Amino acid sequence: MMNTMSRRGLGTLGMGLLGAPALQGPAAASTWPDRPVTLVVPFTPGGASDTLARVISQHFPRFTNGQTLVVENRPGAGGLVGGGYVAGQRPDGNVLLMADIGANAIGRELNSRLGYDPMTAFTPVIQLVSLPAVLFAHPSVAERSVPEVIAKAKSRPDSYTYASAGVGNGSHLFMALLCRRAGISMVHVPYRSGSEIVTSVLRGETQLGFPSLSSALQQLKAGSIRAIAMGNPEGSPAMPELPPVSDTLPGFDIAVWYGVAAPAGLAPELTQRINEVFGAILALPEVREGVFRTQAGRVVGGSPAEFGRFLQREYDTWTPVIREGGIRTE
Repeated sequence: MMNTMSRRGLGTLGMGLLGAPALQGPAAASTWPDRPVTLVVPFTPGGASDTLARVISQHFPRFTNGQTLVVENRPGAGGLVGGGYVAGQRPDGNVLLMADIGANAIGRELNSRLGYDPMTAFTPVIQLVSLPAVLFAHPSVAERSVPEVIAKAKSRPDSYTYASAGVGNGSHLFMALLCRRAGISMVHVPYRSGSEIVTSVLRGETQLGFPSLSSALQQLKAGSIRAIAMGNPEGSPAMPELPPVSDTLPGFDIAVWYGVAAPAGLAPELTQRINEVFGAILALPEVREGVFRTQAGRVVGGSPAEFGRFLQREYDTWTPVIREGGIRTE
């Protein structure tokens, strides 16, 4: 015989199932948003993701009948604190995440005690931008190209030191992938932000860095540090003369990226509606131009399915790098 607790559990489940279409179905999609929407940025104010979120928030009411997008910073653990918070919210479209590599692709590999699986805890909505990364050096480094850097590192293992914005940060993984693909080793010196990477190399505390181009562009143009190569094959109009790493290591293709994700279980109709709103914002000329002007990046956009496939590719790329390199944040 079914006990009282079982009846209550089934009853609660039944109520949830009966209520789901009203909450998440086509009707909810057609009226979304009917209140202010929160976009959680899992980093501190002032960084690239926060800046992008606030630009988007300025244009959000234009496409949502005046409803606002509230940017909420929940930093910590390389994006995992904010990611964990959003993963635990209801899938009703009212709380979204500024997705990034840590919270949405590799967090579980970096920390086995993470309370959620980035590959199953979210509904991909849209990729927002791709920001190029640049390999650069202190002026005292004699090597001026990727082949020269690789040759020296092979002849003198661990002769280079490089700065990153923290263990497991993209700037760490980018260089770890370079070392893995080239069969070389370097000494990693973690800091806390992209600006600290530039400062470290400027002061000669480390020799190399591989952050977003936007974080280093001012010093690169001033000649205080020297660019060696771009991380993405197509390069960047901001530094059109700079060759990509892929000229030396075919298939090498890395970039900093951000997107929008929702808690797992978001209804397809609602996912599409949210995708269309953010897509319309990304299509604005002032947004596209602003992304390039302030972050040397490009708008991506696309469908939820395309963003989902991109996330899977990111996971497939970085998981072996993390595992073989013994990279952990716990």
